[in-house]
Amino acid sequence: MERTRTIDQADQADQADQEGQEGQEGQADQEDQIDQANQDAAGAAQVADTDRAADQADDDDEVAARLRVAVTRLNRRLRQESLAGLSPAQASALGTVKRLGSPTLGELAVTEQVQPPTVTRLVGSLEAAGLVAREVDPGDRRVTRVRITSEGRRTLHRMRTLKNAFLTRRLGGLAPEEQEAAGALVALLEHLVAEP
Repeated sequence: MERTRTIDQADQADQADQEGQEGQEGQADQEDQIDQANQDAAGAAQVADTDRAADQADDDDEVAARLRVAVTRLNRRLRQESLAGLSPAQASALGTVKRLGSPTLGELAVTEQVQPPTVTRLVGSLEAAGLVAREVDPGDRRVTRVRITSEGRRTLHRMRTLKNAFLTRRLGGLAPEEQEAAGALVALLEHLVAEP
């Protein structure tokens, strides 16, 4: 009887060990399933992050394109509103002469990104209108420099005044919250064009 009890106890111990091993195997399987589910979730999250990044890049590209077009159109409108009887090329050259001081014809051509014969014609037309004057360089008499005249300065001032007046009229037609947004936009644009 004692022996039967010992055999029964041994059987029970074996059965408990087997159940323990099956439980451990089941737990290990469950842990493997959890690990796999976590890996799947991480992969899905990575795919979602990549998709969000791609969507954000697309959004950024669209915003950049819209901004470029809007700024280009605004610049074109400002030029149209303020040419003061000058062609866009003449207005640009006049502004460049003022900014550079007294450039040579070659320096003006490089800055305006035009060929020398074109800049010679531009300066000739500006000179005929009394907006610029040609001067011989005192250091090298072979070199001709261009300087803006007082009439040229007045013309540039008038052009800037017309541009500001155009913008003031357009801003005045906006609702108060749009005017506030325009002010914030100006600060953002100034930040975008600031030197890095």
